[in-house]
Amino acid sequence: MTDAVNVRPVEDDERERIGKILAQRWGSPVVVSRGVRHDLRELPTLVAEQDGEIVGIVTYEPGGDGAEVTSLDALRPDRGVGTALLDAVIDVGLSNGWRRLWLITTNDNTHALRFYQRRGWDLVAVHRGAVDDARSVKPEIPEKGNDDIAIKHELELELVLK
Repeated sequence: MTDAVNVRPVEDDERERIGKILAQRWGSPVVVSRGVRHDLRELPTLVAEQDGEIVGIVTYEPGGDGAEVTSLDALRPDRGVGTALLDAVIDVGLSNGWRRLWLITTNDNTHALRFYQRRGWDLVAVHRGAVDDARSVKPEIPEKGNDDIAIKHELELELVLK
């Protein structure tokens, strides 16, 4: 097995399969951030491959001077997949002249906070109580998450592109 991770745009004939993976990982193919509903199946998507197998997926929503990273899934964690996907989105952003990338995670997701901050992303806002509002759009969001922490707040992280 090689360690090389290749990241590329999703192909049309893969979209249904990718949509099922995302729905399984996120409880539905829809995520909510800052009150906005995002159907992951309809967004620009990059996939990571390793040894001919899809091992990661990232979706993003371009807008204004940047893009929101709406989902990041490393199906083989701790093997560089997430980093390769983020690097690929950064490359897309630089080639499009975007000023920034941003994302939302929840207060229970300490693993994600560590992951993004180690890669230069800054915590720029805490949106208190925002997950309660998000549940009105996506009721599948559980009350408790990682480490049995109550999921209440959205945390906004940003990476300024140069």
